[in-house]
Amino acid sequence: MAPKRMTLMDPAVEDLLDKVDSKFTLVTLGAKRAREINAYYQGLGEVLGRVVPPQVTSVSGKPISIAFEEVAQGKVTYHRPDADELAAEAAAAADAESSGFLSDPFRVVEGEAVPEAPAAPDDAS
Repeated sequence: MAPKRMTLMDPAVEDLLDKVDSKFTLVTLGAKRAREINAYYQGLGEVLGRVVPPQVTSVSGKPISIAFEEVAQGKVTYHRPDADELAAEAAAAADAESSGFLSDPFRVVEGEAVPEAPAAPDDAS
């Protein structure tokens, strides 16, 4: 067994990369979870039930370090959707759009008359 290298980061990046499929996934997963942890600490008491608190006990108070520790311990995972799931999601979005659920109520359609803003009263006294 090779001797363990001394690094400034604990857990080591090599150990974290064993938990995910690419560096991009690691960065995205860590950043997203760190934002959630930060939101939890910023709104402590207000966001209960909406944001999951940290899942590990950490010496570090930095959200990104806590997030990477959660990844290393397998507390945070990711799901990469397959083609069938993406197709079903696209079909649901198209259905919602055709039903008017996703339409923007403030959208201006080309060729449609835009109502005039009321004129400001004149102070010509």
